[in-house]
Amino acid sequence: MSLLLSPTARITTTSRLAAFKIPPTVLFSFVVIALVIAWSVAPSLFTSHSPINGVPADKLLGPSATHWFGTDHLGRDLYARVVHGTASSVSSALIAVGIAAIAGGLIGLLAGFFGSWVDIVLARLVDVLLAIPHFLLAVIVVTALGFDTTNAAIATGVSAVAVFARVMRSEVIKTRQATFVEASFLLGGSRWHILLRHVLPNASRSVLPLAVLQFGLSILVIASLAFLGYGDPPPASDWGLLISIGKDYLKWPWLVYAPAFVTIGTVLSLNRISRWLRQTD
Repeated sequence: MSLLLSPTARITTTSRLAAFKIPPTVLFSFVVIALVIAWSVAPSLFTSHSPINGVPADKLLGPSATHWFGTDHLGRDLYARVVHGTASSVSSALIAVGIAAIAGGLIGLLAGFFGSWVDIVLARLVDVLLAIPHFLLAVIVVTALGFDTTNAAIATGVSAVAVFARVMRSEVIKTRQATFVEASFLLGGSRWHILLRHVLPNASRSVLPLAVLQFGLSILVIASLAFLGYGDPPPASDWGLLISIGKDYLKWPWLVYAPAFVTIGTVLSLNRISRWLRQTD
């Protein structure tokens, strides 16, 4: 038996390999996100310094081999504070995305599938949420719930519900018109069976890129809320709070640059992954 592949087989193999090829920028983005997740899960593996206790004699030192991001006004290692603050930023963003995806997805699913007065009522609710700027809505919600990082995550999730509802509704309407859904109706399938078995799995495919994108936006919004004082108070080390503290020491710019660059790098990496997911079948 010949070990050589036929031209057709070689073309098929090459096509499959090309389909799984990840661009270098996307691969780098995955590495950045993997590092951020590792920071949030096991921060003690990446730094031995305390994020709370500092050495007064070492205050406001520049970046060096000992202190990669320098030290703050209390002599605390800034790299350690950024690493330990990752858990709060990542978990808060996950809560926000979970709230937005579940609530918004449910609203869009019911509105797009049942139509009629259900669609009208839920569509008006979504229009009301879209009429309020997202950040303003987040500020209103967190003010009502109290100044806390968890409340900031809830507020961020509520402000993004309308976006998920719009995307899910449009995908459900498109999926509902598919031939296999109509065939299921003709074969006597119940509405709830068709909704859960056929419509939901196919319509939710477009939600994944949106969820990744919203994860990055949630990190940015939560950091902004923490910057304004709507998150956990010091000695917490949320990225937005670190930037807020650092702005009072402009002669030592690494206090702002370090947490800001980490935040920007994380958000841009998530945006790049989301764009790649939208372009990938």
